[in-house]
Amino acid sequence: MPDAAISVRTADWRTDQAAIRAVRHAVFITEQGIPAALEWDGLDGDCRHVLAHTAAGVAVATGRLTLAGRIGRMAVLPAWRGHGVGRALLEQLLLQAAALGLQDVYLHAQRAAVAFYLRQGFQQTGVPFVAAGIEHVRMSRRTAR
Repeated sequence: MPDAAISVRTADWRTDQAAIRAVRHAVFITEQGIPAALEWDGLDGDCRHVLAHTAAGVAVATGRLTLAGRIGRMAVLPAWRGHGVGRALLEQLLLQAAALGLQDVYLHAQRAAVAFYLRQGFQQTGVPFVAAGIEHVRMSRRTAR
């Protein structure tokens, strides 16, 4: 239930891979129709990950950060959208970016998520483009505001 408390923690790809994959598969492959070959790009082992879960340990959202400062694979299960879960994920990813010494981060936001990222302090820094059949736009921000 979306009114249950969630917690966000740093995740480890090796030990949390099943939970991360389950959320991303549900959101990107099943819901959005992104081909599995595009979703599983081989970069996950070199990224920092975060995972949101309920008190019962059920994974409901995930996101990742590349060492170059790109935030991506932000996925929140539908029932949990609009409840602050995405914001909590993003806050943890920004903390990880700052810990890596990154002053700026960027992402490729799906057009439908641009308003969310604007509210989180991101600015559009590129022109719209299509990736995996979905319109995106490059956005960036400083790790600390």
